[in-house]
Amino acid sequence: MLDAARYTAAEAMRDGRRLEIRALKPQDKDDMQAAMDRSSPQSLYRRFFGAKRSFSDKEVAFFMNVDFVKHVALVAVADERGHATVVAGGRYIVDRPGTAEVAFAVIDEYQGQGIGAALLRNLIILARDAGLKEFTAEVLPENIPMLKVFEKSALKMSTKHEAGTVHVALQL
Repeated sequence: MLDAARYTAAEAMRDGRRLEIRALKPQDKDDMQAAMDRSSPQSLYRRFFGAKRSFSDKEVAFFMNVDFVKHVALVAVADERGHATVVAGGRYIVDRPGTAEVAFAVIDEYQGQGIGAALLRNLIILARDAGLKEFTAEVLPENIPMLKVFEKSALKMSTKHEAGTVHVALQL
């Protein structure tokens, strides 16, 4: 069985730059906030379904204190001028036996580089190892890039449009 809390994998972005996909660490708190600060209002809206620029202490604790069993979080780390920088994150949260909700955020300047797909691939590895059978996601209909990540995942996908949201189910 994989140790999700120590997970790490090497990936390449579409432009050839290297990327590390690894487990979120408690010391990533400031880097996570910096990544959100570098994200446009539109990107934050697509992720949180509303205007979001700051987080309450309770929200920060929720996003940072993961148990790597029912709540698994990975970050994508790129080299920026010799400094390892968090440029994206993905997570899943088990909401019922065998099923977890999955979500992603990629800072704007790194969108379109295949990072969402890389995070999804690595979350799938961990989820399958943990015995999960399905990922679900709620996606805004205008978030075509995220819907395309799911469509291209090679997983069996079903969607249901309801009240301004696309409900996605992916069979692992």
